[in-house]
Amino acid sequence: MDTLRYENFRKHIASTFSEKTREMVDQALEYAARHLEGHLRYDGSPLLDHGVEVAQIVTREIGLGRNSATAAILHDVVRIAHKTLSAEEFVALMKDINLRFGEQVEGITMGLANISSLRLKVAKEQADNFRDLIVSYSDDPRVILIKLADRLEVMRSLDMFPREKWEKKSWESINLYAQIAHKLGLYNLKSELEDIALKYLEPEAYYHIVNKLKESEEERRAFIRKFLEPVEERLRRTGIKYHIKSRTKSIFSIRTKMRKQNVPFEGVYDIFALRIIIDCPLEEEKRDCWTAYSIVTDFYTPNPKRMRDWISIPKSNGYESLHTTVSAEGRWVEVQIRTERMDAVAERGIAAHWRYKGVNQSSNGSESWLSRIRELMEDTTESLANRMDTTPTSGEIFVFTPNGDLRKLPEGATLLDFAFDIHTNLGATCSGGKVNNRAVSIREVLHNGDIVEIMTQKNQTPKADWLNFAVTSKARNKIKSYIREEQAKHARMGREELERKLKNWKLAITIDEAVAYIVKYYKLRLGTEVYNLISNEKLDFATIKELLTRHLSGEEDEARRAAQAEIERQKATQNNDVTKISTSNDALIIDDDISKIKYKLAKCCNPIKGDEVFGFVTINSGITIHRCDCPNAKRMRENYPYRIIEARWRSSAEGAFRVTIRIVAADTTGMANHITELISREMKLNIRSINFESKSNGCITGLIAVEVPGAAVAETLIHMIQKIKGVQKAYRVN
Repeated sequence: MDTLRYENFRKHIASTFSEKTREMVDQALEYAARHLEGHLRYDGSPLLDHGVEVAQIVTREIGLGRNSATAAILHDVVRIAHKTLSAEEFVALMKDINLRFGEQVEGITMGLANISSLRLKVAKEQADNFRDLIVSYSDDPRVILIKLADRLEVMRSLDMFPREKWEKKSWESINLYAQIAHKLGLYNLKSELEDIALKYLEPEAYYHIVNKLKESEEERRAFIRKFLEPVEERLRRTGIKYHIKSRTKSIFSIRTKMRKQNVPFEGVYDIFALRIIIDCPLEEEKRDCWTAYSIVTDFYTPNPKRMRDWISIPKSNGYESLHTTVSAEGRWVEVQIRTERMDAVAERGIAAHWRYKGVNQSSNGSESWLSRIRELMEDTTESLANRMDTTPTSGEIFVFTPNGDLRKLPEGATLLDFAFDIHTNLGATCSGGKVNNRAVSIREVLHNGDIVEIMTQKNQTPKADWLNFAVTSKARNKIKSYIREEQAKHARMGREELERKLKNWKLAITIDEAVAYIVKYYKLRLGTEVYNLISNEKLDFATIKELLTRHLSGEEDEARRAAQAEIERQKATQNNDVTKISTSNDALIIDDDISKIKYKLAKCCNPIKGDEVFGFVTINSGITIHRCDCPNAKRMRENYPYRIIEARWRSSAEGAFRVTIRIVAADTTGMANHITELISREMKLNIRSINFESKSNGCITGLIAVEVPGAAVAETLIHMIQKIKGVQKAYRVN
């Protein structure tokens, strides 16, 4: 190894860290140089240069320590070995790294190798899932931080890469890595990634903005000095303690605003922003902030459309600040006013800052995890790995299609779940598949990062036993739906065949009496079971003819009388079972076993546990459960009183019921967000669908479908929604 090549880095380590750290870093440099000998970068420089530069960023710009620097130096050794060595050789290498550098370094380098092996597809709709997948590979928080440093070094060196790699790496930097950096509060790193990516994706736009900023830099500084002069003089006279921060918007942010608002560079309001930060006791915060606001607006005219008061009513995430945009000498200036406490909250990793900037949030689990890392970044006096359990607890896995598309599934999902997630027909005809090029059955449980290929057969159809291992609601619902359709089809076919045979035999018996007798004879529950047995050739017509002939000959008069009574029972579809429901302590709960379903919940009123209900006996569909206040209840009770069955819920009944709530509210910013946060975060309920639309009267109306365990929870939810400021009405539709 050329020791002089990395002398500056070694001096930085020696002057910043302990002797033990210096020794480990030197050992890592020698180890990496030995294993990477002959491996070059695109410009012909040693590949080790990359690892050393990443270690520089990790220690200088992010502030991590010994194990992180060591892992950064060694990460290319593990990445290459992961792709080229046999399993036995790779295990031996990782054991050697563990022995020389410790378990933490081994774990970090393995996490980095896993992320490097991902096949990232350039697709906007996949970005959220890819971000979550990258996070899910980071069992140690330092993995994601070193990966960000790795990507920053690559972007700084992008000129040496072939042109065909520029677009992909730039797209990933903007849509994946910059977003994670923003969530972590690494704003400088985020902005640099975005700016470099813009330079390669849109060089004309990039250099246009760079030149505009250079042209206006000196003038901008002079303008700020002149703008602040009267404001600061008045602030000092009032005795307010303060300091002022000034920041210029990043090139990427300026370009985004130009595109979004369809304006030239000169039309962007906030090329720079001024932040007045006040030092005062908690009880004086509002007064002093509004005093500062009054001073600014005494000298400059505010734009009323761009006034934001998040001090009187803080944002739901805790963010507090006064924002105003004022006119001065024909240009707009954004001024933010807050206290030291408010500024500390906004700058810490409680997600306030990146939320109000509008970064997309795709996963509550990874969001919480990243926020906790940001809080730890405020204090790195002890090992990051020892202070928290960093594995996201989202209960999700991410798997790939063969062409690189990413799918998010719950933990425990099988190959069959994956097939149904792709397409219903693919799931229905799935006969097996391949996971990472290994042939597997439809029962195979998938894991993070698997590449999954589905095999189908034309004659394959869903089976009832598929419900034993399918875990996603989509797969289970489609399987149940198919089985119901098949049972109904077989029942129709069986009935038609029996009707034809009875005509041919010329027996003096109706089909209803015949079926009722067969049901009684074989101790079945429903006539549809007879039809299915016939259709599936499990009950032959010779046997049926013999049974009916004996029945009609008078040999079994008693059985015949019982069968006659059974006709009425069949017409009422299990009237005896209904009586049991109404007179016993059985509950009306949804049964996953389709063959045992005795009733169904009416779609017209959607009853849920806790509602007052009754049963209505139908001719062909068994018992249907309706709410007592169902729109159809009066008609059914008046026209068919003999079909009405008393019903009630068992107190221990469990299940998830869907209710739809209609909401009318004032059309204010964030109203839909307030409502969804109440449902998801405070009430911890699942939202199944949501739809809001604006009306001309300044209101919005919408329907939200929510899963609840019972009516009491639904009523509580409606009450809570009505308490949200601006909500005018909230009531259950069904």
